[in-house]
Amino acid sequence: MNTTAYPEIKPKDKFIKKLYVMVMLFVVGRAIKAAARTDRAVREEFEKLRDDFTLRLGVMPAGPAMVVAKDEKGRGRYLGSNPKGRKITLDMGIKNIEAAMLLFTFRESTAISTCRNRLIVQGDLPDACAVVRILDLVEVYLLPKIIAKLAVKRYPKWSQVSPLRKHLGRIAVYVRTLAGI
Repeated sequence: MNTTAYPEIKPKDKFIKKLYVMVMLFVVGRAIKAAARTDRAVREEFEKLRDDFTLRLGVMPAGPAMVVAKDEKGRGRYLGSNPKGRKITLDMGIKNIEAAMLLFTFRESTAISTCRNRLIVQGDLPDACAVVRILDLVEVYLLPKIIAKLAVKRYPKWSQVSPLRKHLGRIAVYVRTLAGI
């Protein structure tokens, strides 16, 4: 039997899915930066991380990615999608584009994706847990409550926070995300 006679079958390129995930990573990266400047809980999570912290969250093997780092003031900073020339201290990889679609269409929470072995982490586990908490808080700010409940493990209790602060914080995150501030 000659195995070289059979052509290699290559899967179709999933352009629309890659484009969607690329846009979502861009928005989430900028929203992390905005939430780190707006929300106290996100700021505290960033302060707990080491000074040279740099996160790369991307789709494996060569899909879209985002790079977020801790700046000199201890806040999150979105650095784009190219990790070249940066020392990555925490590399979180989503196994494939289908797993990324489950995660970014909010059919599956970050915690469930981790449990189902769809995320691969290279780096310190406490840093990865902090990043998951930051992602959950950012999703709560970006998404309506009915969708955010699907995207996070536990929706935060806003009863301790005044409605004015909650809504102003959400508006501030939206404006800063869109403006890139």
